[in-house]
Amino acid sequence: MKKGISLLLALVMLLGFFAFGGEARAEGEITITDMIGREVTVTPGSYERVVCIGAGALRMYSYIGDVSLLCGVEDIDNTSLAERPKMFDSVARPYMLAYGENFTELPSCGVGGPQAQTAEAEKILACDPDIVISEYEDVEKEDALQEQLGVPVITLKAGPGGVFDENFFGTMRMLGEIFGNEEKAEALCSFIESERAEIEKRTADIADEDKPAVYICGLGNWGTTNHLMTAQNYIAFNVANVKNVVTDLEAPGIQAIEEEKFVALGEDMDIIIMDAAAVKNIKPLYAETPDMFDTCKAWQDGEVYLEMAYNAYYTNYEIALANTWFIAKTVYPELFADIDMTAKTNEITQAFYGMDLAEQIAAAPSSFGGYQQIDTASFFG
Repeated sequence: MKKGISLLLALVMLLGFFAFGGEARAEGEITITDMIGREVTVTPGSYERVVCIGAGALRMYSYIGDVSLLCGVEDIDNTSLAERPKMFDSVARPYMLAYGENFTELPSCGVGGPQAQTAEAEKILACDPDIVISEYEDVEKEDALQEQLGVPVITLKAGPGGVFDENFFGTMRMLGEIFGNEEKAEALCSFIESERAEIEKRTADIADEDKPAVYICGLGNWGTTNHLMTAQNYIAFNVANVKNVVTDLEAPGIQAIEEEKFVALGEDMDIIIMDAAAVKNIKPLYAETPDMFDTCKAWQDGEVYLEMAYNAYYTNYEIALANTWFIAKTVYPELFADIDMTAKTNEITQAFYGMDLAEQIAAAPSSFGGYQQIDTASFFG
């Protein structure tokens, strides 16, 4: 009898061996497909030393993962260093507001920043991680890095829809699975989806003839932005059912239009939404050429509003969501009269971080006091 049981157990083990392609699988291991299609073997809930590399990786990890597990951080996110990329220091990055002090205690896993487009394997190895969370979306390089490090390298992705993109939800759920935080990931995704649904519900019945024409400007693109940087497929406009004055660009995404086109569109601009990231560049341009906005109806009517900078070492997803509420409230004030932006921003940062961050976001130098209607004469004068 015992001999029969032993043979049966051996057969079960043998079948399991072949079921996994002839490779022994440790208890708890699973194979996941990361956000760029790579199959990686991981052991959910087992990781104790985490490194995040590439634009946006640490931010997205901080939404779901435990920052106390970090064993290294890029220089751009360590404010205690004298020599480091500092181009985003004046911009509110909520993950830095929430956890920046934790990051100052960690060794370097690389320089980071827009100019750092290659993972620094030696620095990563020196941090001795047991998993790497990456935003370098190159399959061959990620595979090579994983082989060199000898630990799983998991690649994240957001997508053109930003906080509303299915890739963003996929990234959150993947991180939840890897780090045993599925409930937190699902709660965050559900919150974002419910926020979108509420905005869409409030604006769904607005007739085209009742929509003001809105110009979005100052959108960051690798740190470069001014009044000519715009997008015709701005996701916040799409969600809030806002009429974009820019409609005939040849390519999607953030891009600069020509000065002549900006002038030609001016008389059709009922409202200007300016991203706070652009102010530092627009102010000196305006000082040199005070008539640069003379054709803009919105400028002359005082209908210029400031949204918070949402691109700073990739997307501030929580700010992108808050911006969508602000845009909806700005364009359709009667429909959103009950929305207080400080309270709404805190509601959003509570969902992402479990803490109120609205005041800290508004206090950042490049936030200029937070969401507001701009008095252009004093603001730019």
